[in-house]
Amino acid sequence: MHSDCGNHHQRDLEHWLRRARVVPILTLDEETDAEPVADALVSGGVRCLEVTLRTTSGLAALRRLRRRFPELVLAAGTVRSIEDYHGAIDAGADFAVSPGSSPSLLQYGVTASIPLLPGIATPTELLNGFDLGYRGFKFFPAVASGGLAMARSLLGPFAEAWLVPTGGIKGEDAAVWLKEPNVAAIGGTWLVPEDRIAARDWPGLEKLAAETLRSLE
Repeated sequence: MHSDCGNHHQRDLEHWLRRARVVPILTLDEETDAEPVADALVSGGVRCLEVTLRTTSGLAALRRLRRRFPELVLAAGTVRSIEDYHGAIDAGADFAVSPGSSPSLLQYGVTASIPLLPGIATPTELLNGFDLGYRGFKFFPAVASGGLAMARSLLGPFAEAWLVPTGGIKGEDAAVWLKEPNVAAIGGTWLVPEDRIAARDWPGLEKLAAETLRSLE
């Protein structure tokens, strides 16, 4: 980005995501589910977790997780406005993730106290972010937007960029995506199936996380 602070942010973000490899994306109706779900995922080896702001429980869940898991890299997902961004910062998120990339969000993310992973699906959106100094992008919705072939095409003119593909990716596809050098990590909901959360199947969640990460070694 334009500032040293921004460049530092981008490097931190890439480091966190390449280390994590997979980012479970969690949407919670009940904030009290946050700790047991995260406990299971962390026990299974997960190092980064995204909590979406799609429900009214999102920010409260983030605050609970920040207190309970100081070492876990926490993302606030579905950040669509500056107000959402402020909420993410106040809740203790390490970075914000947007489904798209509005000019106001991109501009704010350059100087915000936590980095932004902006959502893109087209070369124009990628270029808009690139102009402001962004190098990392959420490729969303990845499968519906053309999958791996589209990701490779997007990166052709932007060799310095890296992506976190999200949307429609399943566990069995993870290794194929992560073989791409410019794919830092993949995001997905498959690690946090709604039926397992509803059934309070915490051992099942832990096993799913551990098996997924083991398959990527």
